[in-house]
Amino acid sequence: MARTKQSAEIEIEVDGEPYVWRLHRQPGWSSDAPVRHGMAIAVRHMEGQREAVVEFPPGPEPRYGAPLLKASHVDVKLVAKAIASAIAAGWDPHSRGKTVAIVVDATGA
Repeated sequence: MARTKQSAEIEIEVDGEPYVWRLHRQPGWSSDAPVRHGMAIAVRHMEGQREAVVEFPPGPEPRYGAPLLKASHVDVKLVAKAIASAIAAGWDPHSRGKTVAIVVDATGA
């Protein structure tokens, strides 16, 4: 059965512009290969149409039985820096088109 519930969107302001973001993917193991992937957030401008998915590196392996990551646990400064990095990498949040995937480092740069 397909998952229909998405995490709530959280408002954030970066360089005076309003954005909303949500936790797009939990960190974990890839289904394609025995490789771990990091969390990913989906971001869009409040008035824009184009979304960006910002992917982070895997980080340390979680403990067995650790609770799932929630959007409220993600540092707001990390999200703001990741959005600024996505814009610097060429994402135009006011343009139309497909979702853009951008990979950042653990600090969001």
